[in-house]
Amino acid sequence: MKATENTTTIYDVAKSAGVSIATVSRVLNSPEQVRPKTRTKVLAAIDELGFMPKADARERARKEIGRIGVITPFFTLPSFSQRLRGIAAALVNSPYDLTIYPVDSTTRLESYFTVLPYSKQVDGLIIVSLPIDSLALKRLQQSEIPIFLIENHIPNFSSLEIDNAYGGKLAAEHFISKGHTRCAYVGDAVTPDYTLSPEDIRLEGYRQALLDNGLDLPEEYIKLPAFPPRDPDKQVYELLDLPQPPTAIFAATDDLALRVLKIARSRGVSIPDNLAVIGFDDIDIAEYLELTTISQSLFESGKLAAEHLITHMADPARLVENTFIQLKLIERSTT
Repeated sequence: MKATENTTTIYDVAKSAGVSIATVSRVLNSPEQVRPKTRTKVLAAIDELGFMPKADARERARKEIGRIGVITPFFTLPSFSQRLRGIAAALVNSPYDLTIYPVDSTTRLESYFTVLPYSKQVDGLIIVSLPIDSLALKRLQQSEIPIFLIENHIPNFSSLEIDNAYGGKLAAEHFISKGHTRCAYVGDAVTPDYTLSPEDIRLEGYRQALLDNGLDLPEEYIKLPAFPPRDPDKQVYELLDLPQPPTAIFAATDDLALRVLKIARSRGVSIPDNLAVIGFDDIDIAEYLELTTISQSLFESGKLAAEHLITHMADPARLVENTFIQLKLIERSTT
């Protein structure tokens, strides 16, 4: 939707919000430096007046090379960095540079959703595993910045999604095919409130598949993150110390599955004879360490997301595309 011409100025916004133009400028460029109450008041005035800053010198200077931004949490974790490599690979022969906006707090996320629509620093955005409210979406639409969502679905926006319940089902069915009846689940660290968590869905898919095959998932076999956080190794020790320990563990991520393997082997538990382990993600090291895992094609999915966004940017009239990545179980030596 093409933005309509608007003659509202920064002076109008300042007057409406009862602040100085310097404060409005700080809200648009460094919102974390403005008190939340003042920031909310200024943004409300911006939204009410439909203010959209004109292109600045930075935007005019980059006519030849565009920029695609990726807003992502945990960008140093293997699963996220592997997907980012896929995004970067898609941009190698494109007229776009890549800018990563790491999220480590709700304030940081809100700051990006405030600054980017008005600063014109990016030509397109990929938002990874993060919530986005209707107001932020409205601002992005008004600024005409195309967005593509990964691991999130919002009607009328293109996205790439993962069927996490199916991933849990694949893990359960694989254990059952190997003759396991004492199957457990270990969750990863507490998920911050500024990001989305697929792990609950993976657990439910896992639990339901076990039930469908006549197997229970006792509470003592489910180890979920605790708050405040505690030593994650303790969850694994608690499972192994049960009077009847599980013979199979599905871990919410590969990182956690590798931790399970390390602890089990330190206890002299034979893998997979006495304990089978499945992870989720298929990070690079999973193959090296022969971990059975649920692959979500991280590199390929990142590449696909960037390609979809570039195509949409070239043809804004293109229909919304919602793509599901086909999960698959990669069997290796831990099962």
